[in-house]
Amino acid sequence: MGLVLLVVGLVLFIGPHVFATMRKQRDALVERIGRIPYQGLFALLAIPGIVLIAYGYDLYRYDEWTPVWDPPSWTHHLTALLNLPAFIFIAATYSPGNIKRVLKHPTLVGIKLWAVAHLISNGDLGSIILFGSILAWAVYDRISLKRRTDLGGPAIPVGGWRKDLLAVIVGTLVYLALGFLFHPYVIGVSAFGG
Repeated sequence: MGLVLLVVGLVLFIGPHVFATMRKQRDALVERIGRIPYQGLFALLAIPGIVLIAYGYDLYRYDEWTPVWDPPSWTHHLTALLNLPAFIFIAATYSPGNIKRVLKHPTLVGIKLWAVAHLISNGDLGSIILFGSILAWAVYDRISLKRRTDLGGPAIPVGGWRKDLLAVIVGTLVYLALGFLFHPYVIGVSAFGG
């Protein structure tokens, strides 16, 4: 049951994100129902999707654990190491400096790095489905961004090293909070070994 809920949650979460990349269809729906109702519908699907992903994955881990391969123990350290830049990249989206200028879409780069990092150290079926799906969506979204013609709005001003420093500080703080608090107490697995 947990794996089913996980997959349903992924469909509910990723589905609206994929639909948002289909600009003609999305724009037609926004035209028909309005921007605020569209955003509400998006949230009405995506937020329960996140809840189902978390609940389904938790049930799966305790009742349906299905090993596919056995990652070596050192991969957990690599996962922890790769997650630091992933969170810095995500923070750089909101503090646009040189990191954003170079990466263009730092949130997607951060999500892809986060997903790959977790795939490296998790060899069970549920983790492969969860992190593989998120990785596939982020790759798809990045490819769709290259093909979109509606991105010509006003450019977001990009700052310099001060914005990058802020991204590094905020990303590191989020990384530490998730690693020391969220991961062990919510996920039930230490992010930093032990």
